[in-house]
Amino acid sequence: MPVPSRHVTHAVLLSGLIASAGLACLAANGRAAADDLAAQLAKVSLPPGFHIEVYAADVPNARQMALSPGGTLFVGTREDGRVFAVVDRNHDQKADEVITIARGLKMPSGVAFKDGALYVGEISRITRYDGIEGRLASPPPPAVVNDSYPTDRHHGWKFIAFGPDGWLYVPVGAPCNVCERPDNPRYASITRMKPDGSAVEIVAKGVRNSVGFDWNPANGQLWFTDNGRDELGDDVPHCELNHATAAGQHFGFPYCHAGTVADPEFGRKRPCSEFVAPAQGLGAHVAPLGMRFYTGQMFPASYRNRVFIAEHGSWNRSKKVGYRVVTVTLDGDRVVAHEPFATGWLQGEEEWGRPVDVLVMPDGALLVSDDRAGAIYRITYAS
Repeated sequence: MPVPSRHVTHAVLLSGLIASAGLACLAANGRAAADDLAAQLAKVSLPPGFHIEVYAADVPNARQMALSPGGTLFVGTREDGRVFAVVDRNHDQKADEVITIARGLKMPSGVAFKDGALYVGEISRITRYDGIEGRLASPPPPAVVNDSYPTDRHHGWKFIAFGPDGWLYVPVGAPCNVCERPDNPRYASITRMKPDGSAVEIVAKGVRNSVGFDWNPANGQLWFTDNGRDELGDDVPHCELNHATAAGQHFGFPYCHAGTVADPEFGRKRPCSEFVAPAQGLGAHVAPLGMRFYTGQMFPASYRNRVFIAEHGSWNRSKKVGYRVVTVTLDGDRVVAHEPFATGWLQGEEEWGRPVDVLVMPDGALLVSDDRAGAIYRITYAS
């Protein structure tokens, strides 16, 4: 066997030193990012007794979150094109590792987990990664579950989730600010399919762009956020929190917005009285995205079954609004309160973060993803 030359040996040693230095730099950068975020989080205001901290500081463009029964947190992205697995190996409620399990995808914002498989929602297709938790370092090739969805990038990103009926729910945003698209009834809707991708059907119509939904644990009924149309001014129309009591209901788009605002172009065709009005107006341009019913035990009893909503924040308003987490309190199916919960990502007219999704953890803590800061936060309560 040839003996390596002194130059080769030195080169190998130098490569090892450079690699070690690189890893040290990455770790140092990660700590610095976490420290910077912790300083920013001091600006976030919460009700008395609540606390917020960094759960993971290096999750670029973090969007929807899904937790496996084994404790792996999966996170989708929109512009980044990657899907991440966030792992807390020592169970200290802070991420130990962020693993890229897919890259180069088309707006893989949506993630859902069922029966050991990760489902990923891209613009026009749903894919599935089987047995993913045992192969985080070397994920299997994805199986295509369904690739029949529209290819439009405008409102094409998706929030996906399995309902209590075991079906996968997949929204399809309108490919426009406001328009009619009778050529494809899936536009401006929420659909559902069986886990194998078959039997696709529309469960809610007239939904401009829903990027968050959940089911009321009290009765299993679907609630969802919807982003209101643009270009009608700073304060019109409200974004919406909607409640679907039956399959096939129509929620107004593009004819009626926020239950009472007839669209200037399409409103003459069908009156607002034909449609299901929102359960709650959330404010114009706040961009409500991920929402969940609080089912944990950590927060005070008054928060049980409240709706938590992440507001991504306005992009075309003269004065910015949103950039916060709000709650909606129900009495049965009736909204009795709508109020801020976590604020401070917007400072004056400058935002340092943009909440996207919320997720209730097994211990009752609430995770919040932030695609602007590329981070995930953990909110806890201690009296």
